[in-house]
Amino acid sequence: MIRAEFFANAQGEILGFSITGHAGLGEEGEDILCAAVSSAAYMTANTVLEILRITPVSLRVEEGDMLFRVAERDARPCMTLFSGFKLHLLGLEEQYPEHLCVRYTEV
Repeated sequence: MIRAEFFANAQGEILGFSITGHAGLGEEGEDILCAAVSSAAYMTANTVLEILRITPVSLRVEEGDMLFRVAERDARPCMTLFSGFKLHLLGLEEQYPEHLCVRYTEV
């Protein structure tokens, strides 16, 4: 199962996310859910890094694991992007509830 966790501050602004695990819907390299989640996660992180030019306070990328978090001062410029990523994952969770779990943590 893929576990996606979004980190939000007390005001509800999303500060980042953690993605761990594998969906298990297909062979490695052929799993459509893993591909959809990882593609969207990389697009989100790369846009923050390369387009918005924001340096994260936490960044870790390993096989089946990504952690990306920005400072509170950078929450506003990232808001639309993080919200779109969350919406995308919630839609995927609705389609694949046995393989994807999305949750929120206040930090």
